[in-house]
Amino acid sequence: MATLRNFETRVFRKLRREPPQSKLHRLAFWFFIIYLVQDVLRFIPGAAGQFFAATGLFTLLILLGLCIPLAWRWIFKSALWKVRNRLVVTYLLMGLAPVILFVTLALIALYVFCGQFAIFAATAQIQSELAHISSENRTFATHLAHAEVSPADKLGIALPEAVEADHVHPGLKVQALRDGKPLTLSPSILNSDNPEPLPAWLNRPFSGVVVEQGHFYLCAVDLHSGEGHTVVSVSTVPLTRSIVDLVAHGLGRVTIIDPVQDSGKPHPKVPIRSEDDGHDVDIDGHDIDVAATQRHSIQGGHLVPGEHFYDVPVTFYSPFTALEWSNGSQHTTFMYVSSRPSLLYQRLFSSSLSTGMITSLKSGAIIRDILIGIAIFFGILELFAFVMAVRLNRTITESIRGLYQATLAIDRGDFAHRIEVTRRDQLAALGTSFNNMASSLERLLEEQREKERLQNELAIAQEVQANLFPRASISLPNLELHGVCYPARSVSGDYYDFLLFGPTGLGIALGDISGKGISAALLMATLHSAVRAYRFAGEELVHAAAPGIATISSTHVADDPEECGELFEEPAHILGLLNRHIYRSTQPEKYATLFLAHYDGAKRKLIYSNGGQLPPLLLRSDDSVTRLDCGGTVVGLIDNMSYQQGIEELHKGDILIAYSDGVTEPENEFGEFGEERMLEVVRRNRHLPLDAISEQVMQALRTWIGGQEQPDDITLVLARQL
Repeated sequence: MATLRNFETRVFRKLRREPPQSKLHRLAFWFFIIYLVQDVLRFIPGAAGQFFAATGLFTLLILLGLCIPLAWRWIFKSALWKVRNRLVVTYLLMGLAPVILFVTLALIALYVFCGQFAIFAATAQIQSELAHISSENRTFATHLAHAEVSPADKLGIALPEAVEADHVHPGLKVQALRDGKPLTLSPSILNSDNPEPLPAWLNRPFSGVVVEQGHFYLCAVDLHSGEGHTVVSVSTVPLTRSIVDLVAHGLGRVTIIDPVQDSGKPHPKVPIRSEDDGHDVDIDGHDIDVAATQRHSIQGGHLVPGEHFYDVPVTFYSPFTALEWSNGSQHTTFMYVSSRPSLLYQRLFSSSLSTGMITSLKSGAIIRDILIGIAIFFGILELFAFVMAVRLNRTITESIRGLYQATLAIDRGDFAHRIEVTRRDQLAALGTSFNNMASSLERLLEEQREKERLQNELAIAQEVQANLFPRASISLPNLELHGVCYPARSVSGDYYDFLLFGPTGLGIALGDISGKGISAALLMATLHSAVRAYRFAGEELVHAAAPGIATISSTHVADDPEECGELFEEPAHILGLLNRHIYRSTQPEKYATLFLAHYDGAKRKLIYSNGGQLPPLLLRSDDSVTRLDCGGTVVGLIDNMSYQQGIEELHKGDILIAYSDGVTEPENEFGEFGEERMLEVVRRNRHLPLDAISEQVMQALRTWIGGQEQPDDITLVLARQL
């Protein structure tokens, strides 16, 4: 199978076509290959060539059968893929097809009507001739009934009316019987050639077409009783070409066919068929001798040339019934008339009077012109409807084509592409809507690119800010530390820091900047750099032994560089410096809350000052709580503020809890998380490491918030005395 598929792929790639995918397509391909092989092998001489020719024909039939559904698929997938083609086909099926069917039905009905009218006109003319002959025969019967009959009269009874009728109907024969005895007529040419007794079925007046010895006659029979005698008069006129010419006058060509049966052949009951030799026809199970039938056929008139291109010949067949003279049985023959619509139209609007004929023909010509004008008008309307449908179709397909090209342009990334809108309809509104959508997409993508740029910058800012927090674990011999900050956004406005002063000294800072986002993060970075700047500046002053240092704290200044942390032992003084710095370097509405503390590990003392920050809690080993709220107002809001500081001694197991408002202020339907819940979590897990205690607090806080977004930056600093 793989080899066959590879062969198919190579062949179709050579033809620059896609390889067949469906089983039907592949089957048709292989039958086509087989047919080509058989078409070549049929040239082998002998029986082998004949075999391959026969099988090749069979293969071709199968191939055609397979190609029909493939062609149907191609029509729907390719030819009808365009909306324009679908709309055209829809219009043709819904609009033009009924018109074509109606016109076809009308033409068929017109053809049948013309044929039937031609047959009717020919039959009416024959009936008219029969009526004329019947009238003359009635006159003959009346004359014979009152004529004196003498046995010695050898000349016979004179019929001067019959002489006159013979000029109108050549070949007229009259057979007269008086009380059942034949009468001799004068002139003798009127006497019947075969004066046999009348057939038994003829016991009443009669007029019609009869057949005697294979010949057709127009026959009229009349019975007249008077003066004690009964006279029977039979007039017959042979149905010759002259009579048929009279019948066909003004109609075209009239042919009466008398099928002659060949009794020497069997009569199978099969439909009409024609033998190969062209001499035998089977009609309703009877073999017909064609040559004899043609000799017995009577044709008259001629078909004139048409007046217009649409004046086509109309040929119509009809059964023609005659009576067998010998027994009165019906003899079926056929009559067909070849005419033209113009001749039938003239016949329809003509009359026997010359003046009336001219008037009627003029009226018929007017009616014909009116009908032709109406047909032309309807044709123009149909053409106009078709042109309008094509124009509407073009407007629809052009709009769809514009939308399709616009979608391709958008797919390529060309958001500046616009659809040209020139109309005011729903499709034009759709194009306008697409243009608006493309414009919105272009704007949104620009905003997305700008947002991505800002996100990248925020990521950089977040990375920079992460570097501001303590990166390594800081530990002292007798103090365990832990700090964590979770921003509500990409960057945080909260701040915490640990500053080492010698082997046992530590500075702790925790702050919260007003606001969120970039502005708070920038102010946080300013606060971070200011705190460290003051620390490093104090260290430099100690190394330089500047005399001005004594003004900060005369009781704590030392010459040993390891005691440089003494510059940070005055958190209240540092808060005052930071307040002045932030107040003078930021907008008036910008401020920060800040908690500063200095831990002396040798003395186990914590010196602190709180500048508006939520008071940190000191959870004692006996579960009592001390609030560290000594200090002052927020930093950077009011100039020249002074701050107080407090001192707390730490004992083994005491835990310092410093936090921002993001820990205690998150709410749910039960209210704020609150300080008490935070203390309860720390108290319940105080035996765990500080990072585990911090995780328990965060877990409880996330449970409290639920699925809500984190409302504020969360910062938590824990310190435990060992």
